[in-house]
Amino acid sequence: MNTQVGRIYSRIKRGAALACMMLILPFTSLAVTDFDHAYTQYDALLKDAVHYSPNKKQTRVDYQQLVIKQPTMSAVQSRFSSVTQAQFDGWSEAQQLSFLINAYNFFTLQLIVDNWSDFKLGKVDSIRDLGSLFSSPWKLNFFNMLGKKHNLDDIEHEMIRKWFKEPRIHAALVCAAVSCPPLRNDAFVADDLDEQLDSQMRLFLADNSRNEIITQGQSGKVYLSSIFKWYQEDFEKGDGGFDSLYEVLTYYIDALVQGDNDQQAQRNVIKQDDFPIMFKDYDWRLNDVANF
Repeated sequence: MNTQVGRIYSRIKRGAALACMMLILPFTSLAVTDFDHAYTQYDALLKDAVHYSPNKKQTRVDYQQLVIKQPTMSAVQSRFSSVTQAQFDGWSEAQQLSFLINAYNFFTLQLIVDNWSDFKLGKVDSIRDLGSLFSSPWKLNFFNMLGKKHNLDDIEHEMIRKWFKEPRIHAALVCAAVSCPPLRNDAFVADDLDEQLDSQMRLFLADNSRNEIITQGQSGKVYLSSIFKWYQEDFEKGDGGFDSLYEVLTYYIDALVQGDNDQQAQRNVIKQDDFPIMFKDYDWRLNDVANF
């Protein structure tokens, strides 16, 4: 009888413990997963501050507008910084990559806003001026993320380029300079990430101030952004189906062929597969609206 009572008592204890766990789990789950993957506040900031050129191929940022909206900037920074490594690890790959791209671009904007008075006073002209003799601006540890102090190079080189086989990120990450890929006026989101990365590649290649085909009779050459020189190896590993820059340009030929020049001649250059590739100088001036 005592043994039977003991078993009943044990079952009651286990049942009570399970009931407590069921009550606690929803709150624990909320704490771990309560992150806005639509990036509502950040998206609103971008829509207010990012402006497209008349031909829709370039964007500039109204940094003064971001300075005015500093309380919202601080709220967005808090959201990015509050994500823990455990929380991040529980997300899908698309959610992780969207987060890291958005974080990189946001903290780049934050770096400019933090130093906006120096830009206004003419003390600095470019993001490169924010570094020092011993450290580049991309190595400044000025924000927290995933539980640690980080810099922009950490996100790009130690996280995105190491953890994801996605060369198209080089058309998505921005560096606050005129020659950078255009900053979107909306946030990257997991459900649309593939389409957004593809549209960024097309938009970047379609801007002949950054990338263009020069025809010379039956031949020609292509001038590309220096980004394709700096990260050429990322387009030669087979990731995304690309083994060379030639394959990238062939795939995106419809975006690259442009302008009033003979477009068929431009297509013929790309179809040759052995055309010279040159790289353009990089314009490091701030991508402020004043520099449109």
